[in-house]
Amino acid sequence: MANLLELTSQGDVATISDESKLSQVVLMTPQQLYELWERQQWQSHTIDFAQDREDWAGISDADKDHIVWFLSSFFIGEERVATQFNGLVGAYESQSEEAFLTTQQVDEVRHAQHFNNFYTQVIGYDGSFEDRLDRAREDLNDAFKVLFDDVLVDANRRLLADPGDLDAKVDFVTTYHMVIEGTLALAGQDTLTRVFEERGILPGFLEGFRKISQDEHRHVAYGTWFLQQKARESPAFAHRITKTLQELIPIAAGVLTPRGYEVGESYEILGVSSDEVHGFAFQALTRRLKVIGVSLAAAPEDDAVPA
Repeated sequence: MANLLELTSQGDVATISDESKLSQVVLMTPQQLYELWERQQWQSHTIDFAQDREDWAGISDADKDHIVWFLSSFFIGEERVATQFNGLVGAYESQSEEAFLTTQQVDEVRHAQHFNNFYTQVIGYDGSFEDRLDRAREDLNDAFKVLFDDVLVDANRRLLADPGDLDAKVDFVTTYHMVIEGTLALAGQDTLTRVFEERGILPGFLEGFRKISQDEHRHVAYGTWFLQQKARESPAFAHRITKTLQELIPIAAGVLTPRGYEVGESYEILGVSSDEVHGFAFQALTRRLKVIGVSLAAAPEDDAVPA
């Protein structure tokens, strides 16, 4: 049986291009993921943005607007997760899980610091960290606010109220690790990384962005492991995962829709089409769900699911 450590260094099954291997995967445990975190440290404040400032001056106003729209979602998203993750940390079921989850919260803070540094030193947003967050919020659409300010915050509150509520924990991990991080963040990272690499611009930003992507593949690997364990433990949990995904995917599609477009409408920004962005996101999600053992097919009625 192929071990995931041999297939991909981060443990995220979505990075396995040969889908025939998915049935053979042995997922990394929280302890392995914690040890991986120890080996992959980086510092956001040591990144040099000198070339980025020169590159930014030469980017067209239209492209700057699209880039800032993308980055605002990341900047606010990292801040939201960093402040809305403590419920999951307190819901650990083993010491190894506790160790890994605390590293993820630290990672989210570091990611927010990277975006704050870029907004300060390159985009040129003055004021405090909070001022920059407020300004970035002006770029967000209603779907983003529903997912991050309502759904995520509510999921965290439920875990804070009762850390032993496994239904709430499954909902949180499905919401965050599968939808927010696994579907939205990594799709956006793939898009922007390809655009900047092809244009040969913003090397400092890319240095940090690649490290963020590395961290997030590791985070999603935990979410895949956890949901696989729960889906195998109970059909009710498997049903809950599917039901939550069905509720959130339409909202996620709205988050991926740029200003000026309706959900479902085709678009192209920065030379990347909506089909590419949505296709990457859906393919990654379906690979993870195959390993978890659930699908996006219609879930049975609630009263038909065993307790």
